[in-house]
Amino acid sequence: MTEASAITAQVYQNEYLPRDSTVVDAVVTITSTQGAASGGGSGSAPTSAQVIMIDVSGSMADPSTKLTAAKRATAAAIDALRDGVPFAVVAGNHEAMMAFPDHPGLVPASAKSRAAAKRAVTQLVAGGGTAMGQWLQLADQLFAGSTAEVKQGILLTDGRNEHETTEQLDAILRGCEGRFVCDSRGVGANWSGSELRKIASALLGTADGLPDPAGLVADFTAMTEAAMGKSYGELKLRLWTPAGATIRFVKQVFPQVEDLTGRRTEVSPRIGEYPLGAWGAESRDYHVSVQVAAGEVGEEVLAARVSLVYGDEVLSQSLVRAVWTDDTALSTRINQRVAHYTGQAELADAIQEGLAARDAGDVETATSKLGRAVQLAEESGHTDTAKLLAKVVDVVDAHTGTVRLKQKVAGVDAELANVRSVKTIRVKTG
Repeated sequence: MTEASAITAQVYQNEYLPRDSTVVDAVVTITSTQGAASGGGSGSAPTSAQVIMIDVSGSMADPSTKLTAAKRATAAAIDALRDGVPFAVVAGNHEAMMAFPDHPGLVPASAKSRAAAKRAVTQLVAGGGTAMGQWLQLADQLFAGSTAEVKQGILLTDGRNEHETTEQLDAILRGCEGRFVCDSRGVGANWSGSELRKIASALLGTADGLPDPAGLVADFTAMTEAAMGKSYGELKLRLWTPAGATIRFVKQVFPQVEDLTGRRTEVSPRIGEYPLGAWGAESRDYHVSVQVAAGEVGEEVLAARVSLVYGDEVLSQSLVRAVWTDDTALSTRINQRVAHYTGQAELADAIQEGLAARDAGDVETATSKLGRAVQLAEESGHTDTAKLLAKVVDVVDAHTGTVRLKQKVAGVDAELANVRSVKTIRVKTG
């Protein structure tokens, strides 16, 4: 299979604009059919490295099943590493410590090193506070000594980041951005969905919560296997716009919402690149919105050229067009994919804003926002999100978004709704 056929970028849009309209929206679906077994751009799987960060704060011993499950999950992740992949395990509380190896560095995976690492992990004990930025900073230092193309971190916590300030965590995340990917997970009932999303967002990873520690082994194994299955170390979305046109925003909209607008790297005044992270055999959707100069009826312009770039090679290219018309039947037709993902992004915002208002005691705003979220989830068929919301509000009428805030809500239910608010479902076509 050639590069060109292994990965594609396809544009979906309604190119017809009414007179005086200047906004062009398109959904770009990028699909890779190539996993690590078949090789990436160089004909072989990209090199990888992994750092697992395990919370060993005092609360991990309450109950002890959390730390026990975390140890088993870490062992499972270590077993899922390919031979030769450099790795390390960090034990984190209010500071970051090397669990394996016993010095700051990465060790290639082998039968001997895996066994030694798993023995070291079994010796971990719980104690101390929580400062996740310290764990990430040590992971960054470990990755800095590696030339791996895919650098993956896994961060597991059962609590909130109570032993460093928000500003300290933010500064560390800015320093780590673009240097490695990190998947963040919460276990138990006392973690913060907002904090896990912040880490995953900054480091282009995923975030989720597992109320039951028993699910950690399968989750850690899946995350590691996904990293080992990458065929491209770092893809970029390159957008060219003509003179007079600008990019309004670029958002990943499937499988989760992630705003990439602020991550633009200028290649030239009319060309910018956006990081897409490492890829295996998978498909993702991106919403690209372009501001163009108004055209005359009948005029057609190229609003943007979309290129998928790996290193210096352009793997796929598509066009975003704009055609002005006075035919309202054409110009008022909203592209199904654009409409769907616009609603999904609004759903994520409504959940996050509603939960924040609820935490602040603003019942009116919380009821309004969460009601709108219930309505959007109903309209889009997002049943998983609807189930999560039903644990936070009593749904009177999903179609109109009429809800009442529940008086008693398990903390973990609100955090699950928060952390999973950015997960989207794919538009149904046909």
